[in-house]
Amino acid sequence: MLFAAATIALLVAMGLALARAFLGPTVYDRILAVNAFGTKTVLMIAVLGFLSGRPEFLDIALLYALINFIGTIAVLKFVRYADLGKGTREHDREALR
Repeated sequence: MLFAAATIALLVAMGLALARAFLGPTVYDRILAVNAFGTKTVLMIAVLGFLSGRPEFLDIALLYALINFIGTIAVLKFVRYADLGKGTREHDREALR
């Protein structure tokens, strides 16, 4: 019963995060909301794994958390530099001058 309440609370929080992702006034609000949604998805996978008695779901949740983190960093870098490859090198060259 308690885990069902946790699942419902996670679904509500995921819905609020999606609302912020669609309505967020800035791109950074949207990125943060998508990251929060991914974090709540990790929690949902862990809770469902516990409810179904399958502890290997925790491995899946950890992998998803890693992908969520790396994806968020990549999107933030793309938003800042408008290119994933050359932005850092040009920025470093200008810093050395």
